[in-house]
Amino acid sequence: MVGQFVFSKAGHDKGTLYVVTGLEGDFAYLCDGRLKTVESPKKKRLKHLQPVNRTVGEELLKRLREKSRVYDEEIKYAIKCFRIQSTNMDQ
Repeated sequence: MVGQFVFSKAGHDKGTLYVVTGLEGDFAYLCDGRLKTVESPKKKRLKHLQPVNRTVGEELLKRLREKSRVYDEEIKYAIKCFRIQSTNMDQ
């Protein structure tokens, strides 16, 4: 699930798109690169997440899984690309 795009289903951030940066038991650590950074991710229960059947790019996915250095700008760019591709599919 690390590297996957998810939407928040509950809470004040309902509908927000995140990237899963880590897992711990029944919780996922989420990042959007803007408000929730790589250094201080949001911790949210898995049952409050709606997974999307897409992941970030290969290189970023590899570094997330290896727990290598990832920058907020890369997360923001991945989310931006996801949104652009989603709007193109809707048309």
